[in-house]
Amino acid sequence: MLMKPTDFARIRTFLAVAETLNFSKAADELGITSSAASQTVRALESDLGQQLFQRTTRTVVLTEAGTMLRDRMQPAVAEMEMALTQIRDAAGRPAGTVRIVSFRSAGEKFILPALADLRRNYPEIRLDITFDDEVTDPVAAGFDIAVRIGEVISQDMIAVPLGGDLRQIAVASRDYIARHSAPETPRDLLSHNCVCWRWPGQQHPFPWEFFEDGRWVSISPPAGIVVNDRRAALQLAIDGLGITFCIEDTVTELIEAGKLVPLLLEWSKPFPGFFVSYSRQRHMAVATRVVINKIRAGNP
Repeated sequence: MLMKPTDFARIRTFLAVAETLNFSKAADELGITSSAASQTVRALESDLGQQLFQRTTRTVVLTEAGTMLRDRMQPAVAEMEMALTQIRDAAGRPAGTVRIVSFRSAGEKFILPALADLRRNYPEIRLDITFDDEVTDPVAAGFDIAVRIGEVISQDMIAVPLGGDLRQIAVASRDYIARHSAPETPRDLLSHNCVCWRWPGQQHPFPWEFFEDGRWVSISPPAGIVVNDRRAALQLAIDGLGITFCIEDTVTELIEAGKLVPLLLEWSKPFPGFFVSYSRQRHMAVATRVVINKIRAGNP
């Protein structure tokens, strides 16, 4: 069914309220009155036959239907706005500095492959790239683009998926398994030597998550060694010092080479992977849009 002329305006108003959870703030961003924003959302709810927000005198909360609509429409609207901006700016030459922050593994997989094409076709764009696994507010830190896993991206950011789902798995060397045997269930890890990874800036190691009996469960294994670098954790596992936990894609070659053995695969399920994220802006710099599009073009 084709969208009606009023649908796009209704969706934009709904998304503004969903991001701020405040009709007055959303109205200010859109340049309309608070009552107009409320009426527009109510008209959308009436048309859909679903309540999108739970409203009280003090709070505004998304319903389940509202959350689903936000998650589906936010990337779609961002796409439309990006396409319109590209057409308007087609005559201009993108230039300026674009600051990117990315998890290290995501940077290697999604950003580095895009750089040669960007430098060749857009030499006026200067790229300032930070590879860092610490979770900070990218907007407050002055970054234009962030590439991270979905669970650490704040809801006020637009997030578009890169690639497919990811899976985290436990791995150990053949030597370690020969000496200690392989764990048969996630809870068996509690009696093993483990090499744990800690988010930079965090005090406690990252919990290991497994899918058991239809739900995710967290295991905090005894950490004989804790590091803040994933590559160091992998090397220690290769050296036979314990079991470690990592993203499966990063150890495929090591497993194929026989340096590591995957463990507990039946408890390891996929989850949403990496996203390119950026703040909602009415007028995003052309250079920033170009970089986002190039990163996405090589990673559908």
